[in-house]
Amino acid sequence: MREVVLDTETTGFKPDEGHRLVEIGCIELVNHVSTGNRYHVYINPERPVPPDAAAVHGLTDEFLADKPVFTDVVQAFVEFIGDSKLVIHNAAFDMTFLNWQLKECGYPTMPMDRAIDTLAMARKKFPGSPATLDALCKRFGVDNSGRTLHGALLDAQLLADVYLELLGGRQAGLALAASGTSKGGPAVARVDRPFRPARPHQPLAEELAAHDGLVKALKNAMWAQE
Repeated sequence: MREVVLDTETTGFKPDEGHRLVEIGCIELVNHVSTGNRYHVYINPERPVPPDAAAVHGLTDEFLADKPVFTDVVQAFVEFIGDSKLVIHNAAFDMTFLNWQLKECGYPTMPMDRAIDTLAMARKKFPGSPATLDALCKRFGVDNSGRTLHGALLDAQLLADVYLELLGGRQAGLALAASGTSKGGPAVARVDRPFRPARPHQPLAEELAAHDGLVKALKNAMWAQE
């Protein structure tokens, strides 16, 4: 089962107000385990980055000036995600931006139910508790000490760990990582055990003699009665 953990950075909150993507980061999971395969790109939004947005992700006009525009990277992005489920924290935000810019480039948009929203998962599992990515990292002991600024690839890596914990913990992922796959069926964990030869069960002559003596010594045995 392939999934793609995805995060984006943008110039603002609403694409219909002219805001655009400036970064996309993706991490590939197979059976909830990271394969090491990833997609990451910085994007020239073809508009100024507001100071408040730059303060969040650190991506300035100067840094993005020589980066490709979305039309130059959209094909590689679409090919990377394929038809896999997308794991996103606060999925409505990222999906809205992605679909807006996919539509601008003439690509099909993605249905919202394609996304697995980890924000919704966290709120359901821990009602009333903080559900930001930082809060979930703290809850699950995921090291986010390098997250001084938001960054799409780093946040996707952190989210991959958080997602695994939301599913039930690292044990599930480790079991699947060591699994073999049965033909036509789900992955089955393989356990290696040392070879043990069969133990002999045929009684010895002295054991038979002792048993025979015991039987003869019994009085009024049920099987001897008619």
